[in-house]
Amino acid sequence: MAGDKGPRRAPQEAVRAVREDIIRGVFAPGERLTEDALAARYGVSRVPVREALRVLEAEGFVEAKPYVGVFVKELSEAEAEDLLELRSVIEPMCAARAARNRTPEQLGRLKELVNLGWDAVREGRLEEVPRLNSRFHEVIAEASGSEVLGQMIRQLSQKIAWVYAVGLTLRAEDSWREHEEILAALSAGDADRASGLLGQHILRATTAYRRRLRPEA
Repeated sequence: MAGDKGPRRAPQEAVRAVREDIIRGVFAPGERLTEDALAARYGVSRVPVREALRVLEAEGFVEAKPYVGVFVKELSEAEAEDLLELRSVIEPMCAARAARNRTPEQLGRLKELVNLGWDAVREGRLEEVPRLNSRFHEVIAEASGSEVLGQMIRQLSQKIAWVYAVGLTLRAEDSWREHEEILAALSAGDADRASGLLGQHILRATTAYRRRLRPEA
């Protein structure tokens, strides 16, 4: 079939591309996604796109409506609050452990991400901020030395980036300044300070999200 012609690409690459565009707001909540349009956008055949949409439906980024099509899911306020609450519990624990267990290589990656984040903010490439932010938090989870915590954060990070996507760009400078402070505490091996700073960071980001959602609050 003509519609299925195109370069072969791993479904994982198609999943990542569509997911990142949803997180960045290229595809708005409620927008219909078609295999043909996505295949053309990413230069792939319809096969990996079809498989990617199945994966993204399982992850909760899209929903398939029988006989209608596939649409970007509209994240409910209750779902967002659940994700934010989980984050506020898990990530300070990760930071405390990371302060004790981090390696020089992990500190180097965190420093590189902070530099990349500042470059993106200063150069106005704000669409890159959610991805860099997610990676910063994932590396902290990896540095905790706990595979369980690392897995939990990896599973949560993409959804959390989606919740925060707009808020992150609105408070981008504050966010990366807070990242610098967290990194300094991790470098110093100060578990209590790292945990406290990350908890404050999450609280500020959550407050910004809620103000955007309910400006009158």
